[in-house]
Amino acid sequence: MNKIRIGVLCLMMAFTLGISWEATGPDADAGEEKLEVMRVPMGVIVLQPEGTVEQKRSPVEFHHSKHFIYECRMCHHKWDGKTQITSCTTSGCHDLLESPKKPTKYLAYTDTGIKYFKYAFHQNCVGCHKAIKAKRKEMEMSYQTLNTKLPNTGPTGCIECHPKE
Repeated sequence: MNKIRIGVLCLMMAFTLGISWEATGPDADAGEEKLEVMRVPMGVIVLQPEGTVEQKRSPVEFHHSKHFIYECRMCHHKWDGKTQITSCTTSGCHDLLESPKKPTKYLAYTDTGIKYFKYAFHQNCVGCHKAIKAKRKEMEMSYQTLNTKLPNTGPTGCIECHPKE
C-alpha cells in the first residue's frame, strides 16, 4: 500500500515539474511577443518649457512618486498604457508653445486654449490640488475627520510651485 502512495506521489511530482519546465523552459517565449518593461521615473522631475520658450518663472520640481496613488491616465490622458509616455508638447497634445491671443481671463480654457502647454499644466495640476483642498475642507466641516487620514493637498499658488531663485 505504501509503494502505491509513493508511486502516485512520484507521478504527481513528475507531472508538476514537467508542466513548470514546459512553461519556463528554453522555448517558453517562442512565438510569443515579448512585453517591454515599464520604467516609472522616481524622485523629482523638473518641469520646464521647451528650449525655445522664454521662461518667466523658475521650473517646477514635480515629485512623481507622491502621485503614485492616482491613476496614470489622470495626467497622461492620451497614454494607451503600452507605449512610452512622451512629453505633452511633443505628442501633439499640448503643443502650442505661445500663449493664445488675449484669453478672456487667466486660465480660461477653450478648445484652442488648452493646446497651450502652460494652461494644460495649470488646469491639471492646480485644478486637482484645488479639488483635493475643497474635499478636505468639506470633510473637516462635516466632522468626518475623526480617525481618518485627510488627503494631502498640493500647492495652489504661484510661488509654491515656482519658488524665486
